[in-house]
Formats: sequence, structure tokens, C-alpha cells
Amino acid sequence: MTRLLEPFCGSGAVSIAAAATGQAQRFWLNDVNRPLMDLWAEILERPLQLAERYGQLWSQQHADRKAFFFDIRGEFNTSHQPHHLLYLLARIVKGSVRYSAAGKFNQSPDNRRFGMRPRAMQRQILTVSSLLAGRTMLSALDFRTVASQSETTDLVYMDPPYQGTSCTRDHRYYDGLAYDEFVDALETMNKRGTSYIVSYDGRTGAKEHGDPLPRRLGLKHRHVHAGRSSQSTLLGSSHETVESLYLSPALVERLKADEHCLRESPSRQRELISA
Repeated sequence: MTRLLEPFCGSGAVSIAAAATGQAQRFWLNDVNRPLMDLWAEILERPLQLAERYGQLWSQQHADRKAFFFDIRGEFNTSHQPHHLLYLLARIVKGSVRYSAAGKFNQSPDNRRFGMRPRAMQRQILTVSSLLAGRTMLSALDFRTVASQSETTDLVYMDPPYQGTSCTRDHRYYDGLAYDEFVDALETMNKRGTSYIVSYDGRTGAKEHGDPLPRRLGLKHRHVHAGRSSQSTLLGSSHETVESLYLSPALVERLKADEHCLRESPSRQRELISA
């Protein structure tokens, strides 16, 4: 894989893992949430300054952590400063982001905790920056724009808002995504021969999070056991989360071709392993 694209990047966890394990050489992180992408720019371009600003906020909160959190949240909703967002993300309950219908960050703090200590946060920021800086493109575009610019050797990984928390009264995400709109986009990507993976619907315990993607897309469907749900834990219960992964027809064909090469050619095995 030459390049990994995340049109709904969020925390960029998949790209970080791919960079750490050498699975891709270049990356494109995108999210329609512009303040989030501004934070990503600070992580990659000015990591030490970002860590220092976070440390200042962390130290200033101790007189009254709850009041300080709400003050910073108010400032962030006005100015969208990246270090404010980082502080908020470190303080909210289980990292569970919430936005109002007007796009305002409205989650409350976990008052039992201080948030990640500055020295640990600096290590995290510097590690991510060292993995991705210099080989990562950042943008805040519509996901279709990013997907339309993918190349045949790329892999597009998409983790869009779940149906159960998208376009509903529960605004967990900066912007929702309608089911039919997403399906239409996947059909277009299939026609282009795009290699992609989608993490979309799923279930927590007996609760289903939306409808599965339609069979007509020809996707390879797999269930992934993702462990105990942090959301159910917050509500005082204990349920396992099972997520759905869908592989595009083009990606399935690429994987079959690589598997064939690995079986037939020892030299090809060495080439793929060292790539």
C-alpha cells in the first residue's frame, strides 16, 4: 500500500498504527471538522508548542477544574484554538465527544480526573508527529472529494458516523451522514475501482446501530469484536461492541492477487514483506 487515506479521520488511529508498523508510506488525514484538522496541523507542524500550551492549561485548572473546563469550552466555541480542543478532549468523560445541533462542543468534563499529565501528553504528541510529519496531507473536505482523488495503489479507510448517532437528536459528531447519501458515494467508488474499507454499522449488546450496507454493493462483510462498550459502561451496564467491516470489491481482488503471488513466488514473498 503506497498511501492510506482517512476521509473521516477523527483521532487518526488507523493511520498512526499503519505508520508505526510500516504498512503505508504516505497518508491523507481529512475530517469535515475544521477545528479538529487545525489541531492535527499543530500536532504535525508545531508539536512542542502545542504540548507547552496544553501544559499551561492543565496547570491552570487546579483551583476549580469544573469551572475552568467550562470557561475553556466557551472560549473554544468562540475562537476554536487547537490547544483548547486538546485540553477539552483530555478532560471529557471517556473521550466521548458531543456537539450541539448548532455545531458547538457541549460535552461535560469528567470531574474525577485531571486529564493526561503534560509530560505524558508531550510524549504522545511527539510520537505521533514523528510518525506522520513530512508525509501526511491534511484537509477539511467532504469525504467524497477525498475519495475521488484516490489512486489504484491507495487504500481508503472510512469510519463515518454510525447511523444510530448520525442525523438524530444525539449529536455525537460534528456533522451527520445520511445512509442513502453514503451508499450512493460507495457505488461511485466501486465504479472507480477504489480499494476501501468501511467501519459502519454494528451492535452493542442487543442494540443494533443501523441497517447493514446493501448487498448490491458487493462488499465483503466481516464482524469485528471490539471489546466492552465504553458508552454502556457510562450507563452502568456491561455490553460488548461488535463492529462491521466492509471490504470493497477492488480491495478483495487486490488481496486475492497478493495471496496468489505469495503462494507462487518465494521472491515475491520477500518483496512484499520488505515493502
